[in-house]
This record gives sequence, structure tokens and C-alpha cells, in this order.
Amino acid sequence: MEEKKIERSFWDAADAGRTRDVKEILETHPSLDVNWSGGFNGKCALHRACENGHDDIVAILLAHPGVNVNQTDNSGDTPFLWACITDNPVTLRLLLRDSRVLLNEADNGGRTPLRYAAYWGRLNHIKLWIASGREINLGQPGNRDTDAIGEARSHGKTEVAALLERFKTNPTETRHEMRIEVGYFEKPAAEVFALVVFVSDGLLNIKTGEKAPTPAAKFFRIACELPLELQMVLCYRVVESAQEIILGEESEQAFKDLARRI
Repeated sequence: MEEKKIERSFWDAADAGRTRDVKEILETHPSLDVNWSGGFNGKCALHRACENGHDDIVAILLAHPGVNVNQTDNSGDTPFLWACITDNPVTLRLLLRDSRVLLNEADNGGRTPLRYAAYWGRLNHIKLWIASGREINLGQPGNRDTDAIGEARSHGKTEVAALLERFKTNPTETRHEMRIEVGYFEKPAAEVFALVVFVSDGLLNIKTGEKAPTPAAKFFRIACELPLELQMVLCYRVVESAQEIILGEESEQAFKDLARRI
């Protein structure tokens, strides 16, 4: 009974966006069931955090080893489906970056997340989804539960309909355009990637922070234009070699200082 009280408190904190309380409860009760769904309509904490746009809490829950990112509520809605309804692109971006999240799961009525995003005219959500390179189910034409283009048209969301039509006709070109438009390769991520490349290849002196006269900058510009999947392969490879450099506490601090400077 006590555990359920704790889980209820955790659910309430996530629902209200009380990030400090969420962290404290997780720290003091490591065996807590973060997927407890005794709240409204069988929603778990991740549902409510996504629905209310509590991005810090969404990030905390996604990082928790016990979280079920695809849990459904009594209506068959996943947290991602709610993120497609809510007007908060940051929440959607967090979920898109998690490969465990299933993006095309329909609710009990057969309606898909993309259909909801089209219905509500969530243009920025759909741009981010296309830019992510993850699977998009445009649905069956004429089916009101799945036809995202038809739903957008019928509810006057002309920009959404036009974008999805472009994607349907030429997915590769549209994805490239969206990545440029939404800034998919964000500056902080790009800086960390460059830092890892520079250090692991010996192109940056970890003690002075000085860049050696090499073509590293040109390499980085080229790497940023590669598909995300290839960027990740490069990143993993250089991180592996960089681990030999970041061994002691002193060098780790030096690495963090360089990250801030760069």
C-alpha cells in the first residue's frame, strides 16, 4: 500500500511538472514502478509528461531503465501519440531520438499518431519527424483513421497537406530540405562531435586547446552533410578511440573545459 502511495506521488509530480520532486522520488525509491498507470484513463507518468509538455521529466523518464516508452492507456494511446497532439515540438523531438519509441502505433479506434498531428495541424512536429529519417506511415487514402494527407486537407491544414504530399512524392529530397530548415544538426551536438574528432585524431592539444593546422575543419563540414546514420557511425568510431585519452579525473575535467570553450 505504501508503494502505491509513493507511485501516486510520483505520478502527480510528473503530471504537474515538478521536476525536483520527480528526481527526488526516483533517487529515494529505486524500485518504484515508473509505468504505474493508476491515474486518469490509465495513463502512466510518461503519458502525462508528454501530454503536458514537461520536457525535463520526459527526458528523465526516457533515461530510466524500467520505463515502457510504448505503454498504452485505456484508449490505446501511446505517449508518442499524445506528443503528436500536444503543441510542443521539443517533447516530440525527444521521443523521435529514442529508437525504442514506436511511431506508427494506432489507438483503439485505429487512428495513427500522424493522423492526429495532421488533424491538429502540427506542422513543426511533422517537419521534425521527416527530418529524423524515421519511418512515417502516411496511411491509406480515404481512410479517415489513417489518411494523414486527407485529414489535413479536410480540416484546412493546407501547409501540412502540401508537406506530406511532397514527402510522398520525393521522400529523400523532402527529408534533406527539412533537416536544413529545422536545424536537425544542432550547434551543441555539432560542437561535441567536432571535439571528439579533433581529440581522438590528435588534431587538438587537450592541454592547451590549440588546433593543429590540419584539414579537420573541412572534414567536419563534410561530415555534417552526411546522412544522420553515417554521422552516428563516425561518431561511435571516434568516441571509441577517444576513450583512451579520457582516462583520469584530471583529463576528464580538461575535456569538459575544452567542450565549453569550443
